[in-house]
Amino acid sequence: MAPTLPNSWSIAAFKVTRNSSRRVIVISHDIASHQHIAHPSGDLPLSGIRVLELGQLIAGPFCGQLLGHFGAEIIKVEPPSTGDPLRVWRELDIDGTSPWFRSLARNKKSIAIDLRKQEGREIVKQLAVRSDVIIENFKPGTLEKWGLGPQELHRENPSLIFTRVSGYGQTGPWASRPGYASVCEAESGFRFINGQPDPNTGLLSGPPTRPNISLGDSVAGLHAAFGTVLALLSKHKKASRGEQSGETVDVSIMESMLNLMEGIVPEYDRKGKVRGPSGSSVTGIVPTNAYPCLPSPSTPASPTYIIIGANGDTLYARLMHAIGREDLVGPSYARNHHRVARQGEIEEAISAWTSQRQVEEVLTILEGAGIPVGRVVGVKEIVEGEQVKARGAVEDVEVGREGEGWTVKMPRVFPVLEGCDAKTRWAGPDLGAHTEEILGELGLNAESIVRLKEEGIVG
Repeated sequence: MAPTLPNSWSIAAFKVTRNSSRRVIVISHDIASHQHIAHPSGDLPLSGIRVLELGQLIAGPFCGQLLGHFGAEIIKVEPPSTGDPLRVWRELDIDGTSPWFRSLARNKKSIAIDLRKQEGREIVKQLAVRSDVIIENFKPGTLEKWGLGPQELHRENPSLIFTRVSGYGQTGPWASRPGYASVCEAESGFRFINGQPDPNTGLLSGPPTRPNISLGDSVAGLHAAFGTVLALLSKHKKASRGEQSGETVDVSIMESMLNLMEGIVPEYDRKGKVRGPSGSSVTGIVPTNAYPCLPSPSTPASPTYIIIGANGDTLYARLMHAIGREDLVGPSYARNHHRVARQGEIEEAISAWTSQRQVEEVLTILEGAGIPVGRVVGVKEIVEGEQVKARGAVEDVEVGREGEGWTVKMPRVFPVLEGCDAKTRWAGPDLGAHTEEILGELGLNAESIVRLKEEGIVG
């Protein structure tokens, strides 16, 4: 019987045998006295929770990163030889591995297992039986095809949580579609509202603008982490009632993006309004936009746009006084709906003022007036920024052996919890760095591990 949110952990006794005719390792254990493999100690919120991460690329692994930062033990299963494809995406470091991977896979253990082979799937099954959560972002039905779905694994671990990330969810007519974030962003309506508006129709003029990150994947990963914690809380409540039942956290990338769409659906339902794109502003809120400034002599290559968010009624009045446009203050501009009707006039006045001044002057004047304002900055300004440094929002993490490696800057994992010493304990590991450790904890001896490596089942 699988335990529920235990306070302590112990290594169970395992028996390892080999069927010589079929070359299959059988890992047996006493279900009745089942205990988890030992976990790292600690007082973090998720200490003692074991998560088996079967996902790759971004959505599932981002969920694992968040859970691992707050104490969960994350065992990342990767294919031998190649590993997670993210290992070689974008820029590569001196060892041929992406610094992005080092960041996304921090605080995780890597075990290389070939899930296409029966013996590999058997090992994963045994790991799953001793885990609290499985994270996966395969095409729906893939785990079932491998005999690793909820129906199979809940027989031996009834309280196992399945956190499943896919393009469109585990059910419905689109469930079997490949789930790529870019496509799901389009299907959610997100891409339709991002770009330049047609002056006549208010709808898209030309192709939509894509954020230069995989937003849908990361948003889905956030939903997956949130859902996993909710499922763990539910598991704990059930355990207090003497109940055991596994749960599935069904995360759709499309639905995760739909969850960000604010009032678009109810506004369409009640008013028939189809919101289109709004360039660098936002529909129905004035003023909040990007405004041009003169280049700065000290940073001529940096962006020369600032963002002003003065859409509160009192903020707007202060802004107009700060830029010397008191003529745009009064009953005709007092509330947001008044300003929406005069958006063009207001935006032109602000742009005319900022475009005659350098960024530093604009920031000084508007900050002095208490106006929310910020410079559009690139990564260089981020890592050198005083607020980022003061909060430790970017950290240096060691890669490689102590004294022989290097450091990689990466954003800290957020949020910051008061009294919680959550930190990056190690960078994303080399492929299979923990294979022998994890297999040894399962009870496999050195001879068995060597044989599995020779046959390409593990790496």
